[in-house]
Amino acid sequence: MSQIKSVTLTLKQLLKQHKLTYRDVAAHLDLSEANVKRVFASNNFSLTRLEQICQLLNISLTDLFSLTEKQQSQLSQLNLEQEQQLVDDPKLLLVAVCIRDGWQFDEIIDQYDIDQFEAIRLMAKLDKLKIIQLLPNNHYKSLIAQDFRWQKNGPLERFMENEVMTKFMANKFDNIDASRFYLRGRYSQTSIDYIKKKLEQLTKEAAQLNIEDADLALEKRKHMGILFAMRPWEPSLFEQFRRTKS
Repeated sequence: MSQIKSVTLTLKQLLKQHKLTYRDVAAHLDLSEANVKRVFASNNFSLTRLEQICQLLNISLTDLFSLTEKQQSQLSQLNLEQEQQLVDDPKLLLVAVCIRDGWQFDEIIDQYDIDQFEAIRLMAKLDKLKIIQLLPNNHYKSLIAQDFRWQKNGPLERFMENEVMTKFMANKFDNIDASRFYLRGRYSQTSIDYIKKKLEQLTKEAAQLNIEDADLALEKRKHMGILFAMRPWEPSLFEQFRRTKS
């Protein structure tokens, strides 16, 4: 992602946290709302415009660039201690997932059986674990990348295998927004590498869409699970008929 796009993304996240809209920005800049939307869509900011928006957010340009830099250096993987503490505390894991998906403090306590004081305690613990940076007025900065990977054979991977993937695949996929595909074949190593590259690209695109959709109101977003998997494998139904070679 280019630097100016990263700055734009940080601005959008800050505006949402401060409950400010493009209309508020337009009024502050003495521009039309359509012009402001165009500026954000094209990432076409002058330094003067950036400084004016920062004034609206009550931060400096230095603060904005610092936050953007921290966002670009987000964690792509947790360590074993971080993973274990998340798995040991289901509510902590829940809040971490909500934060990764761009939920605000008020949305978390409105949607789940977590009161204000407990939410503050949980966010403080996430701050201590270096998963978020806690900001004033219950705002936060996520330090976790959208496409982070869990530790191989670690606590989160075991949790996903035992509590998520089995139940995820066991359910019916008859919802209008659901789809399930299974493909098999015999591929060359070149083709396997190509498929893996495409899956990784799609994972990154899905993660970026999750960031962009965080600007929308919570009621306009749906909980969705996406599972990509590929490994050398033959169904046992077929494997039982393999000829034993001497």
